[in-house]
Amino acid sequence: MSKLWGGRFTKETNKLVEEFTASIPFDQKLAKEDIAGSLAHVQMLGESGIIPEEDADKIRNGLLQIKDLVDQGEVEFLVEDEDIHMNIEKLLLQQIGPVGGKLHTGRSRNDQVATDMHLYLRTKTTELITLVEDVQNAIIGQAKVNIETLIPGYTHLQRAQPVSFAHHLMAYFWMFERDKERLIDSLKRINWLPLGAGALAGTTFPINRKRVAELLGFDTIYPNSMDAVSDRDFILEFLSIGSIIMTHISRLAEELVIWSSQEFQFVELDDSFCTGSSIMPQKKNPDVPELLRGKTGRTYGNLIGLLTVLKGLPLAYNKDLQEDKEGMFDTVETLEGSLKLLAPMIETMTVKKDVMRKAINNDYSNATDIADYLVTKGLPFREAHEVIGKIVLYAIQSGKFLLDLSFEEYQQFSPLFEDDIYNVLAPEHVVAVRNSFGGTSPVQVKQQIKLAEEKLLK
Repeated sequence: MSKLWGGRFTKETNKLVEEFTASIPFDQKLAKEDIAGSLAHVQMLGESGIIPEEDADKIRNGLLQIKDLVDQGEVEFLVEDEDIHMNIEKLLLQQIGPVGGKLHTGRSRNDQVATDMHLYLRTKTTELITLVEDVQNAIIGQAKVNIETLIPGYTHLQRAQPVSFAHHLMAYFWMFERDKERLIDSLKRINWLPLGAGALAGTTFPINRKRVAELLGFDTIYPNSMDAVSDRDFILEFLSIGSIIMTHISRLAEELVIWSSQEFQFVELDDSFCTGSSIMPQKKNPDVPELLRGKTGRTYGNLIGLLTVLKGLPLAYNKDLQEDKEGMFDTVETLEGSLKLLAPMIETMTVKKDVMRKAINNDYSNATDIADYLVTKGLPFREAHEVIGKIVLYAIQSGKFLLDLSFEEYQQFSPLFEDDIYNVLAPEHVVAVRNSFGGTSPVQVKQQIKLAEEKLLK
């Protein structure tokens, strides 16, 4: 059977051209969306009297039969039929005969494919919002049982000040909360309907775009037909959000790799999320967080790839836009796989509280509190900072930590020190006094978790 568009041509398409230009190997993922868009379109054609109602019914029934076949995995998509639209249309013609050709009245593959991708991303974005919330719930679960667990806080990967481990984990909750808000907000732009724009200029048929929008659940209709068929901003936005989500996943994955190392031993990942070595039997490798970290790069590449495709395109549709799909599909699948693994990995990890506590006891992360202590005694902060710097240097040279220094040693540096300095230096006190909103004190962390739970309930 010749091409459905072959009337103007005198030669068959070169086989290499067919293979090079065909999108069916990947856009078959849009089969359900393509059928959904066609069902709405043909219902509108029938209701508007553009095609006879009985023809609309035949087409509708044929599309539903094809949908069943697709759902059952019984459809073989063919490269010679180029894309998902032509494959489905040819199946429809085989199913119900020439009347199936009326389905394409008043539309083009240009507005059809754009509609398919809007429908696809709307579904996937909604599903990803739920997966992000699963990760957030896993974080809250670990945070609730680790409010009193203390861990060194780092800047420049050097120990800075002790913090609640729950507080550290909750930082990621809020990263994912912003990601979720971005996904939710993007639905406003995803939910624009391009169908009815035709190839680029609209159509001569009296179509009812509002009716199609209503049937497909779109909030807005593109008011410009050229914009409708050439817009890929909604995919760019999704790829950008996806890259940010993967950035946050990668940062957390990096910490899990570090924390589970022999040098840190702050956490142990569950065996079901690790692998072994083919030669070193003692190894327990954090392959999942390593891959989460590694897969981030491909989402960046997908974003940059589409930005590059779009940067020089004149209006309206160009074949270059066929390159919009594979990166979109890949980012969706990367996000789905990553988020589905991250939540249970967080839930099942073992937190080694004693190791974390030992790390805090054996450092100088309580030094800032001595400076604050001297400030409360009337010493300007900059002078206090210099005094504490000298104390830390003395302690390091003496092979001691700040809690190990005697009262007499403290008084060598300032007469303002009193016996209560040891209470000030206790890690629990260091954490507890950071009680400003958003701070690491147990009181603030509990309030933060409560606020986070309220966010998830909205």
